[in-house]
Amino acid sequence: MVRARVVRTERTTPNFVTVTLGGEELADFEFLGLDQCARLFLPREGQERLRLPQAAGNGWIAKYYLMPSAEKPLFRNYTPRRFDAERLELDIEFAVHGSRAPASGWALNAKEGDEAGLFAEGYYYLPPEDADWQLLVGDESALPALLSIVEQAPEDLRAEVFLEVPETADVREVEVPDGVNLHWLPRDGGGGVPGELALRTVLAADLPAGTPYCFVAGERALPTGLRRELVRGRGVPKTHISFIGYWRHGAAAYK
Repeated sequence: MVRARVVRTERTTPNFVTVTLGGEELADFEFLGLDQCARLFLPREGQERLRLPQAAGNGWIAKYYLMPSAEKPLFRNYTPRRFDAERLELDIEFAVHGSRAPASGWALNAKEGDEAGLFAEGYYYLPPEDADWQLLVGDESALPALLSIVEQAPEDLRAEVFLEVPETADVREVEVPDGVNLHWLPRDGGGGVPGELALRTVLAADLPAGTPYCFVAGERALPTGLRRELVRGRGVPKTHISFIGYWRHGAAAYK
């Protein structure tokens, strides 16, 4: 568990904000890249100082639930986008959806010196050696993970990447290997639950032959629905699919 402070923020695109955290304690943050999960701890409204649960390893979980409600920090899971070990700076990119949501509101209003806590965990992207190509799919909540994966990909990677975002203005230039096709899917006010457009598009797509490794993340219906169709309709082995529901439409995140 490390404590950091906001160094700067940047409105990356209309619906994304990057917050850069810094501090000496980041020397102890184990950055793994790819779709690494990091627990981000934030102060609740009205708290003068961020309190963090202190314990070795995952012992923080028990410590957290024993904390008085007024002292508990909020926490959410995010994918670090960049870590500068020399400057001790860590970038976290937020898909923002209004100031009333706790994490989104914090990112939109973060200012230099604001505190945050971090606990590094692992990643889910584990392609088997016998995969012929890769299928990577996500909505805006999975954008940091998918971009991190393709930006760190080996030059010989063959992949079809489908990335749904709120609007065309969120599309950006990304350097990827020659064998990676990045398909941006902006909703542009088309409505529907995030992830529905990605699901429909992938199911209708003419995908490469061979056995893929599939990494699917985002609103829960996207990874669960696509996994079901990939297994039943396209014969993809379950062992070749990593699927993660980052959030659930209509359900409040944990407090």
